[in-house]
Amino acid sequence: MTSNEVLAAINACVIIPTYNNGKTLKQVLDGVRRYTSDIIVVNDGSTDETARLLAPYTDLTIIHLPRNSGKGFALRTGFLEADARGFDYAISIDSDGQHFPDDIPKFADEIQRNGPALLIGDRNMNQAGIPGKSSFGNRFSNFWFRFETGITLADTQSGFRLYPLKQIRNIRFYTTKFEFEVEVIVKAAWRGIPVRNIPVKVLYNPAERVSHFRPFRDFTRISILNTWLVVVTLLYIRPRAYLRTFREKGFKRFFLEDLLHSDDSTSKKASSVALGVLVGLSPLWGFQTITVFFLAFVLRLNKLIAFAFSNISLPPLIPLIIYAGLQVGAFVLGEPTGTSFQWTNIGTYRAFIQQHLTEYIIGSLVLSIVTAAVFGVGTYLLLNIKERRKV
Repeated sequence: MTSNEVLAAINACVIIPTYNNGKTLKQVLDGVRRYTSDIIVVNDGSTDETARLLAPYTDLTIIHLPRNSGKGFALRTGFLEADARGFDYAISIDSDGQHFPDDIPKFADEIQRNGPALLIGDRNMNQAGIPGKSSFGNRFSNFWFRFETGITLADTQSGFRLYPLKQIRNIRFYTTKFEFEVEVIVKAAWRGIPVRNIPVKVLYNPAERVSHFRPFRDFTRISILNTWLVVVTLLYIRPRAYLRTFREKGFKRFFLEDLLHSDDSTSKKASSVALGVLVGLSPLWGFQTITVFFLAFVLRLNKLIAFAFSNISLPPLIPLIIYAGLQVGAFVLGEPTGTSFQWTNIGTYRAFIQQHLTEYIIGSLVLSIVTAAVFGVGTYLLLNIKERRKV
């Protein structure tokens, strides 16, 4: 297969977003043209000699944006053009000269071997010459991507990527700057699109490379985006995934497969059960899901098991749980709770709780701690008995 047939085999084009990279743009264009002539250049409002440099390349698709709108906007513009021209994939490569065009065939080979995916070039961030801020930013991004998707990658910030256009076509994106490259991979993973790394080379030449990343402003944007993505993950994505698991398996199958036959240790499974019960019975109404996921992640416990047992506070049981918390709180504080409590009127127990808020909070905390301990110890003993029977 000739170099020009490499991308044609997977019906892919190359998108090159550029902004004031006149020093390196020509060498990048000439390097990419060795592998394909299906190139879309998006000039993101450059004010240097970029327009003049692009003029001789009449065989390429060149889009001149009237003003600088951000890398994310330039990429999205390129995606629309590539999709309109019927391409299935688009490879993005930065115009600052840090990427090697001879790595382009690796993306096509990976798709042919392992099927559709969103591929991200994995740079060696430990080699000499890599700025410390770039290495830190990459580790920061990798951590939050793993938290938001459960997928571990070595490099999530590389701009050398392959995008499956048809799979991401209907995803709604909101960002237009550097943070878009975070948004697109997280939302792709949420849609079930495989996201993988492939090794690529990288060159940092401070004499020629011009970076438009503004550390404070762009890092702030990325942090705000990650905060929002984490909230969506904890309140919607994770619960949705786990609820789908429950519906598919049912509680009995979940109990047998995820609790009894999980590869986690007995103590870890028992601790996960205890955490779920603790959060489920605590007075954190409206925040129980986000709390249980956060604590399970921090404590390195089984998130699925913890989430399952946090649902001990199912709607039919809520009045009973509230009543038990009130009674325990009254007992601890040595105060009566009264006898005129009517469960049939929702306004009645709301008003009742307001009058006895201290008893309710203290009682709920005591109830959740004691019940969590009972469930945790009980689960630990049950699993140990099962293990002994196996032996």
